[in-house]
Amino acid sequence: MKGAYEMAHGALDLIQPREPWDHCASLGFPAPISNPFPKPVLIENRCVNLERSELSEWVEHVTKQLLDDLPDTETNGSLQTETRMVCGDNNIVPSLLGDHFRPKKSMRRSYFDGNGEELQWSHELGGHLANISEKEGSARSSMSRIDEKGLNLITLLLEGAVAISVDNLGEAHRMLLELTQMVSPYGPSCAERVVAYFSKAMGSRVINSWLGICSPLINHKSVHSAFQVFNNVSPFIKFAHFTSNQAILEAFQRRDSVHIIDLDIMQGLQWPALFHILATRIEGPPQVRMTGMGSSMEVLVETGKQLSNFARRLGLPFEFHPIAKKFGEIDVSMVPLRRGETLAVHWLQHSLYDATGPDWKTLRLLEALAPRVITLVEQDISHGGSFLDRFVVSLHYYSTLFDSLGAYLPCEDPGRHRIEHCLLYREINNIVAIGGPARSGEDKFRHWRSELAKSSFMQVAMSGNSMAQAQLILNMFPPAHGYNLVQGDGTLRLGWKDTSLFTASAWTSRAPR
Repeated sequence: MKGAYEMAHGALDLIQPREPWDHCASLGFPAPISNPFPKPVLIENRCVNLERSELSEWVEHVTKQLLDDLPDTETNGSLQTETRMVCGDNNIVPSLLGDHFRPKKSMRRSYFDGNGEELQWSHELGGHLANISEKEGSARSSMSRIDEKGLNLITLLLEGAVAISVDNLGEAHRMLLELTQMVSPYGPSCAERVVAYFSKAMGSRVINSWLGICSPLINHKSVHSAFQVFNNVSPFIKFAHFTSNQAILEAFQRRDSVHIIDLDIMQGLQWPALFHILATRIEGPPQVRMTGMGSSMEVLVETGKQLSNFARRLGLPFEFHPIAKKFGEIDVSMVPLRRGETLAVHWLQHSLYDATGPDWKTLRLLEALAPRVITLVEQDISHGGSFLDRFVVSLHYYSTLFDSLGAYLPCEDPGRHRIEHCLLYREINNIVAIGGPARSGEDKFRHWRSELAKSSFMQVAMSGNSMAQAQLILNMFPPAHGYNLVQGDGTLRLGWKDTSLFTASAWTSRAPR
């Protein structure tokens, strides 16, 4: 672990402490202004090859064809009467949420700023929604280059998902068993690897349904090891760490006593770089206290020791408080707050497990704590909705992640397999086999940003320095790897080719401590 901390220490130039964080100027947007943020800007076209991810396009095309071919069939009433677009960005397919399986025509959705301007995850801004016929023609052209085996695998996977969605578990089990014998997680193509992991997760869901089991078992040591490998070979974790650190640093300016609550701290690899900047401030270092949340007290204690030793070497006054509970399962009395300290809450979301507990309780506790800043990094994927909603969204999302790894690492690379097996598969399994309101008893928020905006929080636009952090991180990767950085609506979004994968935003309480 020491090596990882030293690596984080060596990346300290990525944080710039000089941009002021003025509560009144930055946060108090006048009510008449409908769009307080500047027009979205595509910072840099990182992708030399303008074609979209082939695997992601397979998913979109085959899903649409399968759903269009489904017969009109009465559902069991558990599916609501509406057709909702479920995949983010340019890859939208209808969810099966109606009294009939016949969906409406698929459409293309983009992000919009407050003035109705379109922010597409392609390589230009603005313009109009793509003509559906043109899109389908483009898909057919691309499909001619796609290997038939990959198409067949994805089609079988989607048919298995439909069987699960209507509780035809026997048929789903037969199809998935057949599918798992056709694929390998070590396969040469991203399509085969994705299908291997999804079919395994869906098979687990079927077995768990029969046995009444829905709790994941997490090996924290293997997860943390894979997390470090992922941090080394892709920009996503660094993007989350450094953009959040910048927002926290700006909120802590001229503050003598500060407190950070990390809702899922793991090994705390994010914090040494921030500690170094705080320790070398012109006005002197603040008193820093940190509350680390997590599921394993053993891991929390070890993380606290590492952070305490690092802070001591810097001469930074530091205290660490571990809480081995989910944030949404505690009350405000368990968080050791002190008068006069500035509070920051950090939440790097993932899908490995439910890190925080019930969303509504998490939101209420955040409101009670009234932090000066909340740094939120969200995966652009929803944990809410029906099984088929979650399946289609996650299939597109993880197809893109697998593609991004495949563009950087050869198929036989052991680090790539560790990431796919110990991180991405666990996330897929949690979304497909474990999650969902019918199994967990709770319907998760689709997007935390919208929930914070509706409650007692105001958004803080990510600063120019936060953008600089993200841009420097992308500069570590050759342009041909296809990463894109987009700034808009006060957020920063990092994606691969035309798909947004992670969104960073900052928030403040309307009456911060």
